[in-house]
Amino acid sequence: MQVVHWLPRTELPFAAPSRPELLLPPEPLLDELPPELPARAAPAAAPSQAVVKPAERPKIEIPRPSVTAKAASKPVEEVKETVAAVKVAVVPPPRFALQLLRAGSCLVLVELVTGQPFQSRDPSYLLLKDMLRAAGLPDSPQILGEPVRWPLLARGSLDQGPDAARDFVQGFIQVQLEKEPSACLWLIGLPAIRHAGEADEDAYYRELPVEGLGTAWALPGLEVLMDEPQRKADVWKAMRRLMARWKTSNE
Repeated sequence: MQVVHWLPRTELPFAAPSRPELLLPPEPLLDELPPELPARAAPAAAPSQAVVKPAERPKIEIPRPSVTAKAASKPVEEVKETVAAVKVAVVPPPRFALQLLRAGSCLVLVELVTGQPFQSRDPSYLLLKDMLRAAGLPDSPQILGEPVRWPLLARGSLDQGPDAARDFVQGFIQVQLEKEPSACLWLIGLPAIRHAGEADEDAYYRELPVEGLGTAWALPGLEVLMDEPQRKADVWKAMRRLMARWKTSNE
């Protein structure tokens, strides 16, 4: 409405007296500014209308592995996993010494506790002679080849685990069976039972059908029989049950 001043038409009670200069007529507005006065800059926008941009937060670059780095690290991880699996799968080679003998129609695979061949006066060898005599077999068995000592090599990358030992022992016996068949294979001692008969000590005094070797008879080691004489009764009981097998062959 462009009202600059407002004056009451009547005197207001208790109002302050009017100032005389307010009653003068207003001066005419100038269309243009005087030439001596420079033009003023346009008024700045009101503070309330100013747009204040929030300060930008500094960006922190986080290093991320590139695709190339991931691809390069993957083969390394696979190699580590393979090496760890191989370490877990590696089994130390078993240690034993076995001697193979022939007594009549039977083959005898016996454990050598000391690792040395039998001597004629060894107590364990004398016990073996007594067992063969009681079974009706020749008490002077024929020694077949050198003792089988395992592991074969002290060093090297050759597999000498339990499976390789079993294959070697069974192959050694099969060579002798090809030369002359056997009515029964005696396995004396836990190493002989494990690596030729693929069984454990729970097979003592029993017959074991072994593929490629025929029928085997599992017995405790000679040292065990000497240390525990009560086991000899179990050996004799099982022997009487099996004796007909090799006696028939001898006839």
